[in-house]
Amino acid sequence: MHRTDKEISDPDLIDEILKKSEICRVAFSDDEFPYIVPFNYGYRDNALYFHSAGSGKKIDLIRKNNKVCFEITQSSRIVKGKKACNWTTKYRSVIGFGSIEIITETSRKVRGLDIIMEHYGQKNTGRYDTHHLERLVILKLTIEQLSAKQSGDWPYN
Repeated sequence: MHRTDKEISDPDLIDEILKKSEICRVAFSDDEFPYIVPFNYGYRDNALYFHSAGSGKKIDLIRKNNKVCFEITQSSRIVKGKKACNWTTKYRSVIGFGSIEIITETSRKVRGLDIIMEHYGQKNTGRYDTHHLERLVILKLTIEQLSAKQSGDWPYN
């Protein structure tokens, strides 16, 4: 990390960012250009969980190369200055790398959906429409490496 003064090394704080943020962006490797997708997600046991259709570009890319990069930003705010060079952004973020597994087994899909739902405040529903459950897959991103940083005072108003 270039700006070590902004680095977050406290594992509890990194865990808080992963648990309290709302959107995770995942970058997949394509032949010519990266392909990035924003996801709702769940986080548990060093893994991120996403739901997806069972076919499409991201599924094709995972089958070619399941190594990905991800980014999560916890609340950001632009702070305006009197001059253009005095503007800044206050935020906390995590950038990491890992491998994605495509989960098709029903019981594991239900567990993944429960983790995602719990992330957004709905505890262990375990009840999902069978038709939708059959059509979707769960993507489990096992985190292999990550770094976190913070810009500005925290918490901010």
